[in-house]
Amino acid sequence: MGKRENLRNVAIIAHVDHGKTTLVDQLLRQSGIFRSNENVAERVMDSNDLERERGITILSKNTAVMYNDVKINIVDTPGHADFGGEVERILMMVDGVLLLVDAFEGCMPQTRFVLKKALGLGKKPVVVVNKVDRPGARPLEVVDEVLDLFIELGADESQLEFPVVYASARDGYAMNDPTEQGVDMKPLFEAIINDVPAPEGDLEGPTQVLFSNVDYDEYVGRIGIGRVERGTVKVGQTVTICSDGSDVTRSARVTKLYQFEGLKRVDAESASLGDIVAVSGMADLNIGETACDPEHVEALPFVKIDEPTVSMLFMVNNSPFAGQEGKYVTSRNLRDRLFKEVETNVAMRVEETDSADTFKVSGRGELHLSILIEQMRRQNYEFQVSRPNVIYKEKDGKKLEPMELLMIEVPDSYVGAVMEKLGTRKAELLNMGTRESGTTHLEFKIPARGIMGYRSEFLTDTNGNGIMNHIFDGYEPYKGEIQQRNTGSIVVHEAGESTAYGLFYAQDRGRLFIGPGVPVYEGMIVGSNPKGDDIVINVCKKKHATNTRASGSDEALKLTPHTVLSLEQSLEFIADDELVEVTPKSIRMRKVILSKELRMKQAAKKK
Repeated sequence: MGKRENLRNVAIIAHVDHGKTTLVDQLLRQSGIFRSNENVAERVMDSNDLERERGITILSKNTAVMYNDVKINIVDTPGHADFGGEVERILMMVDGVLLLVDAFEGCMPQTRFVLKKALGLGKKPVVVVNKVDRPGARPLEVVDEVLDLFIELGADESQLEFPVVYASARDGYAMNDPTEQGVDMKPLFEAIINDVPAPEGDLEGPTQVLFSNVDYDEYVGRIGIGRVERGTVKVGQTVTICSDGSDVTRSARVTKLYQFEGLKRVDAESASLGDIVAVSGMADLNIGETACDPEHVEALPFVKIDEPTVSMLFMVNNSPFAGQEGKYVTSRNLRDRLFKEVETNVAMRVEETDSADTFKVSGRGELHLSILIEQMRRQNYEFQVSRPNVIYKEKDGKKLEPMELLMIEVPDSYVGAVMEKLGTRKAELLNMGTRESGTTHLEFKIPARGIMGYRSEFLTDTNGNGIMNHIFDGYEPYKGEIQQRNTGSIVVHEAGESTAYGLFYAQDRGRLFIGPGVPVYEGMIVGSNPKGDDIVINVCKKKHATNTRASGSDEALKLTPHTVLSLEQSLEFIADDELVEVTPKSIRMRKVILSKELRMKQAAKKK
């Protein structure tokens, strides 16, 4: 057995916005990976457009820095529980974790989720209290909170004696004591090298590489990313690919091998125990498979990936405006794209349905699915999606539903409004605490279907002052009916272009989602009616022209500003008989049955 002293593998765990990506930027800069004159994008790790816009990390990424001849592989983990499938696999590749906590906000709910997984797998933690320079920072209290959290999550004794480093990633320094004045990131590098164990194992043994991620490249196809668990692996070597729990094996050849340096993949001839590598040339490699020496075929056990909890239907766009904006509009385009997504997005499932134009897609939550929709939209796909539904399970004849742990922080004056709303959505209060700053922290357990559509109400009820986060918390017996949306839709009467005149008379009936000059079609939804019934309105009507000129009456039409719904808001708004039409340029909502007469016939049949 041997150790590789010149290598450390560590994952970063942090809540959204606590500065994880900025910290990695600094480690890269100070380890001299970038040339002094190289222009470095801020937040280099979040490379995908969506990640930059939302400021969240969706896909895990790898990077490596050198410090005093020790190579440190840093793997970034997503903080959102919707990407739980990603998190567990990442932890398989590392020996320790950096827990990054904001010196003002303390431990946040999302961090709990990943942390629990890391501690459960026995990884060694190093705690970094970031943003110590921010006003109101309370670094020492935060360390106590971290300790309480570790005890609550069942950490063992060696994990409880964690080293703490205080840092300001933005200004690029770290220190071992919050009273000192920091200079550079050296204390953090030292803590990683001294406290994260070096990879251990059999350096001379037969090859064994466990793949925990798959990347896709237009030119070389699938790229497996994994860790060498035993022995060494070389370019040109023939390996046997096997997976835990299955006897099927196949042979493959390592055509190219890459290691990580900074943010780049660099060609390598060989890699040995503990190295995190990328391998190309294995056409149908799946996540969780092991590449072994053909003489010693031993599959390594792999984490079970969380089951999806929410599903929705993706279908070919059949609205009157179909095919005007997108490039990929057929059922075959849609099918190929969805099945390609499943290859790398492990927590997602795609099933075919009775109709050739409709596919059922299941994922870890609304965010997980809405990010896929947004990515497809940007790739010029055009399609429609139904309202998200939770996935129920059956056990001992009982119906079970997914539950979420919901954490809310609101100014004290809004607590009543939040409690009242959540009460009707079958939430139970678990915990409540107040902070000095006049905010209240609430924790609820709530059915996943109770959260759907709540975010927009929550922002309205708290005037935008609240923060809400939720994470999956297992299945529990069905909690009974929940009253869903209590507003109706304002539906377009005929195809045409909306006019200020038509909208002026529609706005008294409710809140509008479009302005004048927008092309519309019969059955499209252009507003919400607070009374709860759908109403059909002609928004295209023009004013009858007469010979007499009335001074000033045309200018007197004042339109209330309309609300533009985002993709998530549209998904939350639609009812079961409505769809969201997604194209590269627009997001529209519509009735499944466009014609008013057919809708009325359908409603009469139901009665």
